[in-house]
Amino acid sequence: MTWWIPAGYALCLALLVLRYASRRPRLADYAPHAGGTLVSVIVPARDEAVNIEACVRSILATAYQPLEVIVVDDRSSDGTAEIVERVSRAPEARGRLRLVHGADLPDGWFGKQWAMVQGYRVARGELLLFSDADTRHHPELIPRAVQALTAERVALVSVLSRQEMVTFWERLIQPHVLFALASRVGDLRRVNRTRVEWDAIASGQFILTTRAAYEAAGTHAGVRASVVDDMALAQAYVRQHLDIFLTHGEQYMSTRMYTSLAGILEGWTKNLATGVPLAFPPRPFVRRAIPFLMWLPALVWIAPPLLWGLFGWPWALAASVISLVLWLAVYRVAEAPLGYALLYPFGAAMVAFIMMRSALRGSRKVVWRGRVYTPHA
Repeated sequence: MTWWIPAGYALCLALLVLRYASRRPRLADYAPHAGGTLVSVIVPARDEAVNIEACVRSILATAYQPLEVIVVDDRSSDGTAEIVERVSRAPEARGRLRLVHGADLPDGWFGKQWAMVQGYRVARGELLLFSDADTRHHPELIPRAVQALTAERVALVSVLSRQEMVTFWERLIQPHVLFALASRVGDLRRVNRTRVEWDAIASGQFILTTRAAYEAAGTHAGVRASVVDDMALAQAYVRQHLDIFLTHGEQYMSTRMYTSLAGILEGWTKNLATGVPLAFPPRPFVRRAIPFLMWLPALVWIAPPLLWGLFGWPWALAASVISLVLWLAVYRVAEAPLGYALLYPFGAAMVAFIMMRSALRGSRKVVWRGRVYTPHA
């Protein structure tokens, strides 16, 4: 057997996994900041009856004061608004929770960005926190994030959450997609305070910013037609020479992005073909080609077991075993059942399929939450 093939393979993949597992900087390194200026938490919600009460109650349980929570109901049809109104009558919510009934969606806007802007317009705080309705907050999440914003002297702090995975398809696919995206970013310290626009990223699940910086960056109105509003917003900050800072906060926040195979397919199909090109230099040929090439790295995981099964090549078996060991490490970091690592070739194949599906759809049309969009990066 040619020993250098699996040895080189192992080294390259181990470096990727090491970067993924480093989890730095960490929100845990910032002591909670229990009080200060008013924080306005803005939560856009469209048909979020399953999530909204748990989300809002977890935010209200924060150890930080003063705080207001603004839920913008984006024309929900499932009782989201009624749930928020009921929660607002609870003693712990009085005077701190406000429901905004969203106006009709203007032409050229995505619903989420329109909801964010409506929330911003009524918010009173000098600190603005944009958080998704499918998140769950630990009481120390906001206090530590405010301390990070202050200590690092930045304009925006974005916290990466723990991804909850319950069903078979979530556990099979989500770690692969998240690992693929993390492989592009690497250590967050590399992108923090970046001045390279296409290196800037943020997680829309938690974006804390000063009002002044948000307005200087153009608010969500400036990214109103982007599928990946969080990345586009981070890049708008960099264009204005404003510092962004990402940190790992898995022990302080959790998110369940999708609950079914259909949701995973639609969600990542919507995001990948538009989002991935933004992470590369703004050359037209590059950005047009990337969506059709982004599935190729999945072959690293698919090819060795396939070649071993077809031809019995020893080096392919060795590479497959190495891959399995590395995926065990990835699944452990992701806090997902380790047994799913045995299915890593299948998971990689599913992600390759989603990426190709996203590329073929491109940005021509996006269907999401009952609306049809024609987006722009």
